[in-house]
Amino acid sequence: MRRRLILPTIPLALAGLLLTGCAVTGLTTTGSDTSSSSGDATSTTAQVTVDSDLDATAVLAADDEATVVADDDWTADDAVEITLSGSTAEASGDGVEVSGSTVTIGAAGVYRLSGDLDGAVVVAAPDDAQVVLILDGVDIANTAGAAISVTTADDVVISLADGTQNTVSDASSYDDAAAANAAIYADADLTLTGSGSLDVTGNGNDGIASTDDLAITSGTITVDAADDALRGKDALVISGGTLDLTAGGDALKSDDDEDATRGYVWISDGTVSATSGDDGISAATDAVVTGGTVTLRAQGAADAGSKGISAGVEVAIGGGTVDVTATDDGLHSDGSIGITGGTATVAAGDDGAHAANTLDVAAGSLTIAESTEGLEATDILIRGGETVVTSSDDGLNGSGDAGSGSTAGGGGGGMSDTGETITISGGTLTVDAGGDGIDSNGSVTVTGGDIVVWGPTMQGNGALDSNGGFSVSGGTLLAVGSAGMAETPDADAAQAWIAATISGSAGDEIEITDADGTVIASATAAKQFETVVFSSSEVAAAGTYTVTVAGESVEVTAGEAIAGGMGGGGMGGPGEMGQPGDRSGAPSDGGENS
Repeated sequence: MRRRLILPTIPLALAGLLLTGCAVTGLTTTGSDTSSSSGDATSTTAQVTVDSDLDATAVLAADDEATVVADDDWTADDAVEITLSGSTAEASGDGVEVSGSTVTIGAAGVYRLSGDLDGAVVVAAPDDAQVVLILDGVDIANTAGAAISVTTADDVVISLADGTQNTVSDASSYDDAAAANAAIYADADLTLTGSGSLDVTGNGNDGIASTDDLAITSGTITVDAADDALRGKDALVISGGTLDLTAGGDALKSDDDEDATRGYVWISDGTVSATSGDDGISAATDAVVTGGTVTLRAQGAADAGSKGISAGVEVAIGGGTVDVTATDDGLHSDGSIGITGGTATVAAGDDGAHAANTLDVAAGSLTIAESTEGLEATDILIRGGETVVTSSDDGLNGSGDAGSGSTAGGGGGGMSDTGETITISGGTLTVDAGGDGIDSNGSVTVTGGDIVVWGPTMQGNGALDSNGGFSVSGGTLLAVGSAGMAETPDADAAQAWIAATISGSAGDEIEITDADGTVIASATAAKQFETVVFSSSEVAAAGTYTVTVAGESVEVTAGEAIAGGMGGGGMGGPGEMGQPGDRSGAPSDGGENS
């Protein structure tokens, strides 16, 4: 793993938001105070350690700056004209050698290419040379190898002339020993720019590849590649342009896994649409989006592990619009994931967002529209922004290799607190889960935010499920689900809560009133349910409240758990409807999930 400063704790104090209802939740509360304090946060039984900063800016600051040649770093005024003519070419100046159908550029400078060539353009300039190739309406097809290849140079620019259409294509296959194995291949830093268009067909392997940095700043670029569409070994950075990518392998890739400051993909602007047989974005270290519009369709076979965005260290989304559809995980990191801005929408065949370490939503919008498990990580933090999760299994799953932990307090059943954490301190969170709504193999701590959980309809799962305790000291929480494994917050929670056994169906109104008949919360049910758990600053310890659903009412006392359910962090008695209170560990039965 690469360098990252690990802090012993993180501040979780954020001003709360008054939940006025959203399209999915429909929860309305009156006078709720969802503010939290750092004092509340420190009461959690397991302290969270996260990377020094998962903000996209901080992630990029730790990476080696990519080489990008700006348009004002060169001029086309004295460009050498190269006219391509089928199997040969002619040049108007020095620095160009034509041998049969191979055009070799051997000196620094600016070269304008036009015409058609059944052959190759090769850049073999001095190691310190900057070479600019202006493609001014070219069609270069090489059935024997790469169409454009750079064997030596320092920096190479491919500029697409305004108003021109350019095409390149390569051989149908490459020998395993071939160095240049892409339609456009550079053993140097490569920048693509210009206002024209470029169609690239990578018949034998990759579309556009660089062994150093690959940067795209503008242009309309279409790539159809047998393997990877775009690959910058040290870095792949996109700051503009319109890209339409089709790849048999990864669509956007950076694969330097030997240098901790390289191997990253960064999209800061432009429009990227990609369909891939493997990952949409694959980064050995960091995958970062700070702007632009990114649409990824990772549609390999279900068992092929096709992920939308995959990173070895960090996935950081700080801006822009990201739309991911993947047969495997939508967002995946072997390290951590940070959402600090922008809008991300994910439909995944497996996890919506999966991080081995920390998954932190601090701002922006994250919608998991489809998933098996919505958010999964050793430590999950919701600190701000808007998060909506739909899952066929657990909505939020705090699961990972966090150590042996200690036996969970509060109940039998033998399940232990293994140290994972789910901490919610701000923002809005809506969960619609087929399995457990919020499930931690360790603890759950709520200090702020507005939370609505539409939990499971099947028994053996619960809207809330923790092994190490469920602490509530702020915010607003409504958890609705089945009865068999219904868990309530800790008995000694700093903020009072109520729990009721009452049934309803999708579309029914849930209304909670205090002893004076004042409505303190209401919501329209998203699905069938049997239990309601609610906590906010409007609930007074030991107060009496009435929960009404479709004309039926039940009176409850704050702090009293559901009969047959579970208190925070432990097993209760047998489940309702004749179902045993079993937590044997199968992913669909409310136990520990991997």
